[in-house]
Amino acid sequence: MSLKLLGISHLRVINAFEKAGFKVLRQGKHVVMRRGDVFITIPRHNPVKRFTLEGIVKDSGLSMDEFIDYL
Repeated sequence: MSLKLLGISHLRVINAFEKAGFKVLRQGKHVVMRRGDVFITIPRHNPVKRFTLEGIVKDSGLSMDEFIDYL
């Protein structure tokens, strides 16, 4: 699981969350996405660090396995 999460660009992360039903609200230094009443913020860093990504996935309400399936 962790090998697949090493070196993921922010664009792949955004695409995975869009497949999960999140919509982009605004973009700047960070991308803010929303699904229902759940908001997540994705930094526009390449790559997104694994620790940061794990926190974003947890905040989204998805399991890590579900997120990996959307990649």
